[in-house]
Amino acid sequence: MLEAPYSALGSGGGAPIAGALLPGLPKTLRRDKSKLRVAHFVTMTGTAGIWGPSSLNCAVLAAHQINARGGILGRELELTVVDSGAAIEKVTRDAEDIVEFDGADVIVGNHISAVRMSLRGTFAGHLPYIYPSIYEGGERTPGLFAIGETPPQQARPAIAWLAERKHARRWYLIGSDYVWPWLSHREVKSYIAETGGRVVGEDFVPLGNDDHHRYVERIRALQPDVVFISLIGLDGILFNRLFAEYGLSEKVLRLANCIDETVLLGIGADNTTNLFAAFGYFASVRTASNEAFLAAYQKAFGASAPVPGAVAQANYEALYFLEALARKSETLHLPSLTSSASNMVYRGGRGPVGLRHRRAEMPIYFAEADGFDFKLLEKF
Repeated sequence: MLEAPYSALGSGGGAPIAGALLPGLPKTLRRDKSKLRVAHFVTMTGTAGIWGPSSLNCAVLAAHQINARGGILGRELELTVVDSGAAIEKVTRDAEDIVEFDGADVIVGNHISAVRMSLRGTFAGHLPYIYPSIYEGGERTPGLFAIGETPPQQARPAIAWLAERKHARRWYLIGSDYVWPWLSHREVKSYIAETGGRVVGEDFVPLGNDDHHRYVERIRALQPDVVFISLIGLDGILFNRLFAEYGLSEKVLRLANCIDETVLLGIGADNTTNLFAAFGYFASVRTASNEAFLAAYQKAFGASAPVPGAVAQANYEALYFLEALARKSETLHLPSLTSSASNMVYRGGRGPVGLRHRRAEMPIYFAEADGFDFKLLEKF
């Protein structure tokens, strides 16, 4: 069994973490240049911190598997963890230290888009930056590889499905108050219009807000057919619990673009009636790739480890993307990596994913919450 991420300091016992740099980076980052250091920016605190443990597990597992095969271009992976749930100014200073003190060869960032938009200015032109999270699309920063789901892939077919199968016409949109929900909702409104539907209300909620009564009361008054939810982490959990407490789950459908198994567990089985989600990965997907990933995950961390949902699995996939990209490029030289990423295929827990013109192409699964799990309905 692999060591837990927080205790896996050093490379002894096969655990591929160099140091869990929480809460801050040291001013000296001496390291073995024969190893490939990946600075992994993962959210451990704040509203999105609920994904931290399973995300680190997935990163550790991928690094361990890749190292067992000889590493990347003959170099053993060495993970350095940075908490991206701190204030953006603090996370940016950590990033600047990495560049100044030659603290990493590669960056992986599994965090919200607001953090990415700050960090990309620090890393652009210096280090390859892999961003596997779902996001709003349109990222074109040189050397930044955004490989997560985007609204046209994720939201558009799900909205069409609900319009056709559930006759959804009236929509209310609620999201966290930052760039990903802002820009995603702009796209979502156009997809709703395509189906002949209309938006009857929209709200953006400050990150970390734990009082959603006025939003739920507004929903009750507006009587939409569907509530489209772009709330992050714990905020989404609290909102959905309250939504059910108001008795709305039996009357109003919910479509969420950031609810995976981790969030579902927090919401509670009794509060998930009529809750739908679309993602490129669910733990319940029955494919050979996913079965192998889940078996390895359970063997590494035990049966009681947190379930790796879409957000966590993205950390696993990020390192496999790096491996495939480096293999194709035969170097970690940034211009070569950028050129190679224009047309390639890599594999993660979800199976093969193609990258065409800087956009990941993958199956999207549409599912309905069923207790603490998701029941798959469609594959888009």
